[in-house]
Amino acid sequence: MFKTRLLSGIVLVIAALALIITGGDVLLVSTLVISYIGMFELYRVFKIEKEAPGVIGYLAATVYYANLRFGFMTDMMMFSLFLLILLMFAYVFTYPKYKTEQLLAAFFGVFYVAVMLSYVYQTRMLSAGAYIVWLIFLCSWGCDTCAYCVGVLIGKHKMAPQLSPKKSIEGAVGGVLGTALLTALYATIFRNAVGMESSHILILVAISAIGALVSMVGDLTASAIKRNYDIKDYGKLIPGHGGILDRFDSVIFTAPMIYFLAANFIVL
Repeated sequence: MFKTRLLSGIVLVIAALALIITGGDVLLVSTLVISYIGMFELYRVFKIEKEAPGVIGYLAATVYYANLRFGFMTDMMMFSLFLLILLMFAYVFTYPKYKTEQLLAAFFGVFYVAVMLSYVYQTRMLSAGAYIVWLIFLCSWGCDTCAYCVGVLIGKHKMAPQLSPKKSIEGAVGGVLGTALLTALYATIFRNAVGMESSHILILVAISAIGALVSMVGDLTASAIKRNYDIKDYGKLIPGHGGILDRFDSVIFTAPMIYFLAANFIVL
């Protein structure tokens, strides 16, 4: 299992490197495809992955990503309202086929998966985004690795015993500090390429520390949904890791946080 997980992880890293370095439309379309898979996994929990609410969710994700590329909508509240109205059409004209929670899940899935994941692409498109975008993965996968190592070594106090018994407070602190150190190292290596000053490095370290905290919430959120519906993994797409949501659960939360913090506090 460890060998399978390691090999899958290496493939994931190589794929991430290729897609993010390429950027542009390739990254946009790839992120949309990943969102489709993640939404399918989530919708499968609610048994709407091939039903009308799920199809509406996939179409909404397509429209949202098309808007990122072509910018034909300026008011995202209108997007949200049209999505809600379409779901209500499906609800009332097929009544009583779908339960209320299935419609709520369809609406939730668009934002929880597609919209939040889109910030990987949006961060990449920022000024110096080719460098800043990697903070998303440092904060999610880096924090996860550091937290695991510290938790195994000195973890004693449970962070969320009912939700994730293996996670410890010591591991969480180690994850945040480890992420901050990795970010400091990363920023120092590339400071000349981006033209960063020492103040920029400190800001990036602070942003990554916040991102690491948020990534843990993302991880626990995915775990909470699985526990509520008594499932082990969202899928089997990635050997040793599970589905897209099992591997990208923390990225989903970290991406928008890094985007908004970087867009507002980093000027390069």
